[in-house]
Order: sequence, then C-alpha cells, then structure tokens
Amino acid sequence: MVPSTAAPDDRAVLAGETVRRILHVAAALRHHQDEAIAALGLTPAAGRALHELDPDHPLPARDLAEQLGCDRSNVTGLADKLEQAGLVERRTDPTDRRQKTLVVTARGRQVRDRLRQAMSDSRLLDGLSAAELATLRELVWKVSDGGCPEACGEI
Repeated sequence: MVPSTAAPDDRAVLAGETVRRILHVAAALRHHQDEAIAALGLTPAAGRALHELDPDHPLPARDLAEQLGCDRSNVTGLADKLEQAGLVERRTDPTDRRQKTLVVTARGRQVRDRLRQAMSDSRLLDGLSAAELATLRELVWKVSDGGCPEACGEI
C-alpha cells in the first residue's frame, strides 16, 4: 500500500487522495468492462443498453433513454445496432399501437448473461482478503448511500 502524503489528521488531503483513487479504480473497471463488451462484438454504449433491458419486460426506447440518461435519438442508433446483431427486436406495444418496444431475443438473452458477467468483473479485487473485501464493500455502500441517485442502483 502506498502511504498517504497527508498527516492522519489532515482530513481534506486524505479525502482528496481517496477520491482520486476511487476515480482511478472506476476508470480501470470501466476499461476492463469495455474490453469485455468489445469481445462480445458490442460497443460500450450498445452493451450498456442491452444490460439495461429486462428480457422479461419489453421497454419503449424513450424509457431506455431515461434509464441510460441520454437523448432518445442516441437510443435509436443503439437499438438499430442491437437489432442488426439479432439481440433485440422492435415490436408494437400491445397497449399503445403507436409505440414500439424493445424486446430482447433469445440470442440477446445469452449475450446479456455474458455481458452481466463482464460487468461484474472483480479481478481488481483479487488481492484483497475476504475480510478486506467485506470492509471495502461496507465502506463503498456507506459512501454510495450519501448521494447516489436511485438510478445508480445495482449494476
């Protein structure tokens, strides 16, 4: 472990160093996820879109855009890519025939399962003991409860 440059009682410096390390870990996790998503033949954005879709509940594109926090026009392109790959189908919503929903196909379910594994890659944590991992989990939960919008939820 690299020692801090701050005195133990210099909370502001410790907090700043901690935030920078958290951002570094987040970037490393994202990098590994993006590599795994690419290995599935998807772009990171298309992979995250497929990840957000519930195979048992078709979703209108506008709802997916809201979940992803992006513009609906972006989701149209993502849905096109997923549909061309045979991972989703656009179907007419039975409750509102003017609207199309995104339905995960059987192949999409298989890829989504592999995608969920990729999104849970924990190799960065391999060097931690079970006790350290439990402590880290508790601390991360404590921090994330302090301002994470509900949409952060489970990955």
